[in-house]
Amino acid sequence: MTRIALGVSYNGRAYEGWQSQLGGRTVQDKLEQALTSFGAVEPIKTLCAGRTDSGVHGLMQVVHFDTSLNRDENAWVRGTNSFLPPDIAIQWARHVDSSFHARGSARSRRYAYVLLESPVRPSVDAGQVGWVFRPMTLEPMVQAAQALVGEHDFSSFRAAQCQAHSPVKHLMRAEVTRRGAYWRFEFEASAFLHHMIRNIMGCLIAIGNGSHPPEWMTEVLLARSRDVAAPTFSPDGLYFLGPVYDPAWGLPQRTPTFDWLP
Repeated sequence: MTRIALGVSYNGRAYEGWQSQLGGRTVQDKLEQALTSFGAVEPIKTLCAGRTDSGVHGLMQVVHFDTSLNRDENAWVRGTNSFLPPDIAIQWARHVDSSFHARGSARSRRYAYVLLESPVRPSVDAGQVGWVFRPMTLEPMVQAAQALVGEHDFSSFRAAQCQAHSPVKHLMRAEVTRRGAYWRFEFEASAFLHHMIRNIMGCLIAIGNGSHPPEWMTEVLLARSRDVAAPTFSPDGLYFLGPVYDPAWGLPQRTPTFDWLP
């Protein structure tokens, strides 16, 4: 058996998240159907680096699977893509050692949230960006984001249906930048809780628009209660940038589409 790792990008707007469901309207379902159609011999099942929710996009989801098929790396990319819908594409394929695990080998995971600040809702980039119509200020959000960096109990930002064994996660990076009318929020952590980033975004936006001071973020964090935080924000502008692996695995760290985010 050979183990293959794939980098997969997708627009999540039309799908019910990553993880396979009975209805078949998930990214994993479409990917496995395409891989199996391309292989034409055996069903192929994948394991991913990090599940994404309904409407969330992926720039470099990484999966692995085992197969007895003998195909070169380029064939896995071009062949499987011919069976995928236009909003899902394999970016790269690599033969990896059997000890590699898409989830277990990841050192960390990275997400970005892209937000449009405008009096008018998005049109051309609808579904690709979140939206706020009230003006926001950078410095309070930067200050609030830094209060989350480190190892903390993130229960205040955890969805009720979260299945993680522990709410304690290590947030390594939380950055806020602006380019014109677009805001970009970038996060890197050992792992994320269900809806964690969208719940953090709700709080950051409330601070950015002046509804709360920057210190409120620390109060929310220490409360360890979802009841004190802001409502969960839209999934539209959330992108899974991909996992981070030890360079020894020789896997790409980014995809070409990464550069085109605002």
